[in-house]
Amino acid sequence: MKAAVIESVGRAVVAEVPDPTPGPREVVVEVAACGLCGTDLHILKGEFAPKLPIVPGHEFAGTVAGVGSRVTEVAAGDRVAVDPSLYCYECRYCRTGHNNLCERWAAIGVTTAGGAAQYAVAPVANCVKLPDHVRTEDAALVEPLSCAVRGYDVLRSRLGAHVLIYGSGTMGLMMLELAKRTGAAGVDVVDVNPARLETARRLGVSASAANADELERPQGWDVVVDATGNAAAIQDGLDRVAKAGTFLQFGVADYATRVTVDPYRIYNQEITITGSMAVLHSFERAAELFANGVLDPDVFISDRFPLERYPQALEQFAAGVGRKIVVVP
Repeated sequence: MKAAVIESVGRAVVAEVPDPTPGPREVVVEVAACGLCGTDLHILKGEFAPKLPIVPGHEFAGTVAGVGSRVTEVAAGDRVAVDPSLYCYECRYCRTGHNNLCERWAAIGVTTAGGAAQYAVAPVANCVKLPDHVRTEDAALVEPLSCAVRGYDVLRSRLGAHVLIYGSGTMGLMMLELAKRTGAAGVDVVDVNPARLETARRLGVSASAANADELERPQGWDVVVDATGNAAAIQDGLDRVAKAGTFLQFGVADYATRVTVDPYRIYNQEITITGSMAVLHSFERAAELFANGVLDPDVFISDRFPLERYPQALEQFAAGVGRKIVVVP
């Protein structure tokens, strides 16, 4: 079968790889669409994935093409979205309910072959059936949405909060949509990319700007979310948190990224700084929210590339052009 392969640092190709074979409790999914993510760029840089080469792609959905000998929950022809998370269920963090912090954490498309291919293997427990009205090629959005749902689980924000989001790429826009639906009094967005900022305005923001100085809220925001992973944005966002407010590090930064915090201010103003790592008990809820129309796929997905053009799709994504980019085998 054909698959995208990150062969080495900085090099992605499309190549023929062996067809996957499911284990007893696994299924083979014929991939309908696979989304590109910042994690894929990190893998291309030699980060996150424990070894190369790897078939990337942890945001995917498709149709069950084959099942293992002990699979009864799904059958060939069922359409599913796939949670890429792979946990050991044995370590301290798994036993205390923090599976996403698993000491042996792994993920389809990061540590094992992923969905940027014609076919992919997944545990049956990771497959969520799609209702008839959901287009399979749109359901690659469920995985990033499940990360956003996890982010809001961490925030536990109260009704009437004023929210500031840095970044209006896919993840920033998803956080915007969830903020609107969780009782925020206002949601402002900052982004230096005019095209992406225009999409945020299209979805409905209280205010938007290229710089938070342009927004009229000198007292700060109750909730500040970084969805960029960019050091300058993170640093600026930390300074915009209101007293008793919360800063959420949601965007994935490079390993080397560093910012400065003001310990006295954190103490004196009771500011909370927290993070949100991937998916935790949120995939099924995200699938249901998606089925109920929390996102408009036609707004979120800007480009659909054939699998053969995966390297070009990755280049466009790295350049910040478009919104969610998916490859279609």
